[in-house]
Amino acid sequence: MGLLKNLKDAKKAVDAAPGLVSGAMQMKEQAEQMAAAQQVAAQQAAAAAQQASEEAAAAGGPDYEDIAGVSLQQFAEICKGLAAHGYDQSKGAEVAASKGVSADNWQAALDGWNDRIKSNPAVAQQFNRFYTGS
Repeated sequence: MGLLKNLKDAKKAVDAAPGLVSGAMQMKEQAEQMAAAQQVAAQQAAAAAQQASEEAAAAGGPDYEDIAGVSLQQFAEICKGLAAHGYDQSKGAEVAASKGVSADNWQAALDGWNDRIKSNPAVAQQFNRFYTGS
């Protein structure tokens, strides 16, 4: 008697299998749709953040004002010039002087721009664009 019951249970499981497979396929499709929607939302958020950063940079403001006569673009150029010296910070005044910036002004600019870059992501992104030339 137990064998017949097991066979009936097995037949019920086989009969239910197409419905289970269909349900699993629907769940898979829904998961893929949700993942695609989340990816689009993440891309839109990144684009909005980039646009906000660019608008902030274009608008200027106190975080973009020159420090000791050194603009953010000039600061990036001097920093990039340090590459020729293996990024040896002790050569910063020398590289700055080649760009017309005194050692005292370079130190003030170095300290000030580093503080702004650390505290304002938009300034950091603009620095990166100047540094990479993009």
